[in-house]
Amino acid sequence: MPVKPFDEMLLGEDSVREPYRRFFDWFGEQDPESLVQKAREAESVFRRTGITFAVYGEEEAAERLIPFDLVPRIMARAEWEKLEKGIEQRVKALNAFLDDIYHGQEIVKAGKVPERLIKGNEAYLPEMEGFRPPGGVYTHIIGTDIVRVGEDQFYVLEDNARTPSGVSYMIENRETMMQMFPELFARNRVRPVETYPQTLRRSLEAVAPPACDGVPTIAVLTPGIHNSAYYEHAFLADQMGVELIEGSDVREIDGRIQMRTTKGYQPIDVLYRRVDDAYLDPKVFRPESLLGIPGIMGVYKSGGITIANAPGTGIADDKAIYSYMPEIVEFYTGEKALLENVPTHRCAEADTLAYVLDNLHELVVKEVHGSGGYGMLVGPAASKAERETFAAKLRQRPGNYIAQPTLALSTVPILVEKGLAPRHVDLRPFVLVSDKIRIVPGGLTRVALKEGSLVVNSSQGGGTKDTWVLRD
Repeated sequence: MPVKPFDEMLLGEDSVREPYRRFFDWFGEQDPESLVQKAREAESVFRRTGITFAVYGEEEAAERLIPFDLVPRIMARAEWEKLEKGIEQRVKALNAFLDDIYHGQEIVKAGKVPERLIKGNEAYLPEMEGFRPPGGVYTHIIGTDIVRVGEDQFYVLEDNARTPSGVSYMIENRETMMQMFPELFARNRVRPVETYPQTLRRSLEAVAPPACDGVPTIAVLTPGIHNSAYYEHAFLADQMGVELIEGSDVREIDGRIQMRTTKGYQPIDVLYRRVDDAYLDPKVFRPESLLGIPGIMGVYKSGGITIANAPGTGIADDKAIYSYMPEIVEFYTGEKALLENVPTHRCAEADTLAYVLDNLHELVVKEVHGSGGYGMLVGPAASKAERETFAAKLRQRPGNYIAQPTLALSTVPILVEKGLAPRHVDLRPFVLVSDKIRIVPGGLTRVALKEGSLVVNSSQGGGTKDTWVLRD
């Protein structure tokens, strides 16, 4: 019999959990038709602003609007503080792990993580061996995906340590809600998220390279307008008050990476790059890349620029490495992990593969390098034919997959024509790492808009909602 998911708003049919009490009272006073009209207004605001994303493989990266639900997800202060401590512990461990694997590899020598998962990993960059980035920071921006299954039970679903996206939607969602429902904010003391761009700028300035002289010059490197997250690249550059550049705008001059300006070329101190490792430097990685900057790795290693996030951090995103995170956290912090992993089966292990193949109808199977909901199988929602096709892939490349149980993700209400209805959600809090660790209070809540669906990714039909962390 299926487990009833934890409802974040309701304790029972008529009983509301404390964080939602003021919202619930307010909602009862509203005219349902006017709320539906407000939802339409929000959609038109997003369309005018250009808040879209590209879906690859459909009509050549068709542009889509991410659906926005105007019922906020609300968390009590105590709930958030528990999450915050666990996230901070995990982020410290991830940075320590990255530093270790590119230096002494003590965790491998201690037998805690198999060497084959490091050296044989396509995300591992030998070019980073023996090099330590400015400030010792590898993952300057992290998006930690979290799911909830009970009152006090949270799991980390994955660590996004390369180039986590979605922060622009978090900010726009808040701005839209504040414009539309100022009276609702007056009833609730909600912690701000809109200061993120300024905090990001301060955080990046704090990891300036040795060559920096004076106030650091920051730029955002984008692959260009055809990238699925281009809106976010432009949004963040604009909000931080820094230049948005492409590889063609930049060149190596006098041992520095310099960008073209109206006053000639100007050195960049900190580059927030949204270009994948493989395309970052055609002199070192893919020679055919037109997206990167020739020579940037040499300048980086000589102290002429800071790259955020550091090249080679993608190995911390790997889902096979993820399965060792409890050991990684304990190895580097000396403490048990405050936030649990989802129980994970490593298909590379023969006994485990046999179990996964026998239980595909109950499991979620993911590619170790996959993201965005692509390349995965949700067993309970798949047809027999789909499971059989996926089983063939598993047998062919077992080391390329991990499997996890299907969790009963918590639900929060969304607005439907008849009022409120529960839908499954996850949460991506954003973490900034430099001279200190800064965690945005809330983050991006992604919601599965289809009834019963567990897939929240925007690329797979999910939506977003504003996330409130209450001050009291």
